[in-house]
Amino acid sequence: MPRPDGTRRPSTTHHAGPMPSLPSLPSLRASTRRAMRPSGPPTDEIPLWSSPDEVDRHTAQAVIDLAMRAGVAMLASGAAAADVTATVLMLTRAYGLASVHVDVTYTSVVVSYHRGPDADPITVMRIVRFRVQDYTRLERLRSLIVALTQEPLDVAEARVRFDAVITAPHPYRRWVVTIAGATLAAGAAGLLGGGWFIISLSFVTAALVTRVNDWLGKVGIASFFAQAVGAAIPTVVATLVVVGQSAGLTVIGDVSPSLVVASGIVLLLAGLSIVGAGEDALEGYYVTAGARAFEVVVLSLGIAVGISVVLAAGQRLGYPIAISSRTLLDENVLVQVVCATVISAAFAVMSYATGRAVAMAGAAGALGWGILAFGERAELGTVTSSALAALVIGLTARLVARRARISALAVTTAAIVPLLPGRKAYEGISLIVTQPDGLGFSAGLPILAEAFGLGLGLAAGVSLGAYFAGLFLARRRGLRLGQAAGSRLPSDPSASAAVVVPLLSDTGEFPPVDVDTADTADTAPTPPTPPTP
Repeated sequence: MPRPDGTRRPSTTHHAGPMPSLPSLPSLRASTRRAMRPSGPPTDEIPLWSSPDEVDRHTAQAVIDLAMRAGVAMLASGAAAADVTATVLMLTRAYGLASVHVDVTYTSVVVSYHRGPDADPITVMRIVRFRVQDYTRLERLRSLIVALTQEPLDVAEARVRFDAVITAPHPYRRWVVTIAGATLAAGAAGLLGGGWFIISLSFVTAALVTRVNDWLGKVGIASFFAQAVGAAIPTVVATLVVVGQSAGLTVIGDVSPSLVVASGIVLLLAGLSIVGAGEDALEGYYVTAGARAFEVVVLSLGIAVGISVVLAAGQRLGYPIAISSRTLLDENVLVQVVCATVISAAFAVMSYATGRAVAMAGAAGALGWGILAFGERAELGTVTSSALAALVIGLTARLVARRARISALAVTTAAIVPLLPGRKAYEGISLIVTQPDGLGFSAGLPILAEAFGLGLGLAAGVSLGAYFAGLFLARRRGLRLGQAAGSRLPSDPSASAAVVVPLLSDTGEFPPVDVDTADTADTAPTPPTPPTP
């Protein structure tokens, strides 16, 4: 259109080519799909049964029964859920059964053999009715499993050898175990600053507690009530010491009877599966870890009930137990380390560990207490120092136990016993019971919370130390560590993808093995993939 001066307005139209058009809605959707959706199959496929194992039903039943016996025996002897699962899968794979699934809880073991869509599966479940810490039996079971996986025997002969391991007698007589428990309590009393009278009294009292708890277990008394009775015995003894002091007995003198109670608490806490709960949680067996942790809570409540009843009775009768302000033995670190060594070695004997494991447990206990003493002097705090000591114990025990061919679980469980918060637990309970007008709750609950935090720190430290040691050993072999059981979908057992799993990580007897290289002559048998819990 011309302007008033005769010129034309500039045009914005491009005459070089046609006007570009916007993409249509269907093509935009297709481009978005191509950009957002993967083109290949999923990274983690759901495992599917591929082909039969060519194992007849009779042989499969015998192998499943043998593997189930081994799994139940290991769980009853104190093994972690990951070790039980690895044991069952290693045995079944050694006898040609690939599609086997294992489910381990704290009270039961389920093994299922999937024989394909046209055959009935073989599923067996066993209930674990009792649990005892027997590390010698655990080591013998592992040795037998190693032999069977390397050179599988006839199933009937393997069952005979297995029954011989299960029925073998303990390495120590009952009186030796009783003396070991009494020595543990005496060492705890010395560690807490008790004199010779309190140390001797703790020795005798702990021997009585051990025998009474054994008798209660034989007659079928629940563990909660057995813990309550066991905690009440040293509290009664401490109350009698107060009565003797009130009567003016010069033999007793000016001593702290509360240390007798504290040493008894350490003895009762030593048998709880604090380390096992932490290991199961890190391995992804959350049901078993929760059961172990809840058992620790219930049995700890039994200890609190037993102490509270006796303290309340003594308070009503006018014989309260005063709490000493001393927590360590005269600030002498050397004596503390010696006491920690004695405590750890004594608990290893109580758990039926072998001689090498007992010696290593004593050394690990001394190392852990030395780190704790250094951390407290560096003002790191009791909880942090205890967790750091437990981490170093778990790390070194895992690395050294592999070379010594002993159970790292036996070493770590015994080495943290001197670090258990027996004194703080008693102090918190005593304040709650003896302080009038409910003021004890405000003073005692924080102390009990600190004791609970110490227990969690010990469990986490030991578990993390063992886990880091496993990472180090796997990297040293050029392998990658398997993920926790509950953190991923497992691969098909018959697939060729390389999968590394932790097998019997407690001792290192079965190192992580790569499936692609398992057929070579110098490589251990192929480990199966752990099942989804």
